[in-house]
Amino acid sequence: MSMDMLVKLYALPDLAPAVARQQAAGITIRRAIPPERHLVADWVGQAFSRAWVSETEMAFSHHPVSCFIAVEDEAVIGFGCYNATYKGFFGPTGVAEDKRGHGTGAALLLACLHALYAEGFGYAIIGAAGPQDFYSRTVGAVPIEDSWPGIYRGMLREKK
Repeated sequence: MSMDMLVKLYALPDLAPAVARQQAAGITIRRAIPPERHLVADWVGQAFSRAWVSETEMAFSHHPVSCFIAVEDEAVIGFGCYNATYKGFFGPTGVAEDKRGHGTGAALLLACLHALYAEGFGYAIIGAAGPQDFYSRTVGAVPIEDSWPGIYRGMLREKK
């Protein structure tokens, strides 16, 4: 299983270039708004998992919404949440499989982490970080030893 990672929010790369690269490719990175909750949650459930739907819906209960989305041709192609399961945590996040490798995930990550910093956090935790090399390279995240299962200890899970 994946361990958590720690990010220094006061040392993040600039957000603007990542968003501009996405804009040039026809992709908008923006904070989601409440009327989109069902559309984003449905997409997350189809593309990823029901557990992530629960976390995403929680992000929509905050004001402002703590979920950023990537939109192309009026459709969701990626999402990133923060403060969804615990305060100061980034995730869940994901990009449509056929849209990966073009910086969309990095732009969503940076948007969420910059929002956390603007809300007064100095550090963020990436919960159960999947692609650890990506997080290290993109935002300088470092593994937190012995952090699995961490906040997910004892969590109910669907039976296969």
